[in-house]
Amino acid sequence: MTATAVGYSGGHTQDPTYEIVCDHASGHAETVLVEFDPAVIGYDRLLSVFFRIHDPTTVDRQGPDIGDQYRSAVFTFSPAQEAAAREAAARAQAKLQRPVVTKISGAAPFYLAEGYHQQYAERTGHHGCPVPNLGEGT
Repeated sequence: MTATAVGYSGGHTQDPTYEIVCDHASGHAETVLVEFDPAVIGYDRLLSVFFRIHDPTTVDRQGPDIGDQYRSAVFTFSPAQEAAAREAAARAQAKLQRPVVTKISGAAPFYLAEGYHQQYAERTGHHGCPVPNLGEGT
């Protein structure tokens, strides 16, 4: 990956804050914007990791975190990405016992989260989800 940023997307409030998102007043999901070089890692590989490191079968929940801001979502930037995301969700569905509820839609405005959310795992050593080594290639 080239870069990541933590933020909020998919809601109706402009410039939401963490507090507004947590109050369920904005409709936003907590998101990660991923910039990547497709010559180094493919979009399909990123999708594979996404569907492996979180639970795409829980509505409005990830681990101990509960609320609509924790919904499973993929925001795409092109029709090709949307098709790939839908295929990845179908592959995940084939492996799971419960329905995949991940929402897949075109990218909505992305609002950068507050500074204390950025690079949180690196700064604090606390990881919400296991982060695999993505490796080179696909």
